[in-house]
Amino acid sequence: MKDISGISVKELKKIIDSLSLDEKLNYIEILELDNRKSVIKIKESIIKEKEKEIKEINRINNLWSFEKDISNGEIYIAGIDEVGRGPLAGPVVTAAVILKKNDIFKGINDSKKVNKENRERLYNEIIEKALAVGISIVNEKIIDEINILEATKVSMKESIEKLKIKPELLLIDALELDDINIKQIGIIKGDTKSISIAAASIVAKVTRDRIMYKYNEKYPEYGFLTNVGYGTKEHIEAIKKYGYTEIHRKTFIKNFIND
Repeated sequence: MKDISGISVKELKKIIDSLSLDEKLNYIEILELDNRKSVIKIKESIIKEKEKEIKEINRINNLWSFEKDISNGEIYIAGIDEVGRGPLAGPVVTAAVILKKNDIFKGINDSKKVNKENRERLYNEIIEKALAVGISIVNEKIIDEINILEATKVSMKESIEKLKIKPELLLIDALELDDINIKQIGIIKGDTKSISIAAASIVAKVTRDRIMYKYNEKYPEYGFLTNVGYGTKEHIEAIKKYGYTEIHRKTFIKNFIND
């Protein structure tokens, strides 16, 4: 298409919106020949979209730079993160992820900073593209028995053991593990500094959320579909009204129950 003067702005926008960014960029020179204000806005929006993409790729490359800076020649670096240390109900879930070097996952970040739709998309991309993924689920009974910190460490160790490739370096969000014969680095807020930990955060979050969504079908009174086990006002009120379920952590809810 070389002449767009005969096309209405509404139709032109419909065509542009249906294209990928690379396809949109092919229209820039054609759009520049049209002086209609609305067409100029369409062109400017494409340029802004490209600038946004460049900014995002630079951000992701910066996440990769952490792995490159701390690596001492290690090929297989596993990022490890957990989700579910704070909830009143359900398991703690840990993921260990080894990524292919320099893979781009648009929008990847600490799972708490990514909306549900993008978490699901990223989860699928990570599972498909990663060299190895290990997931561990430690239930509320073990949490009550050995405490949440120790349960988290157990979960992290299990997720490492489930990797099909043995990592040479572990990057762990905020913790260090005992009795692991692998070099490790504990990183405060690692899911915002390391792409491997961010990927593990996404995998762990989506896995745990799916578990809690299933529990919501069995225990709809507690609102697990929205609170995923965390201590919201509605959740605490439900515990006081209906009592606790088999998936509640008794050591976490002792202030809300009588027995």
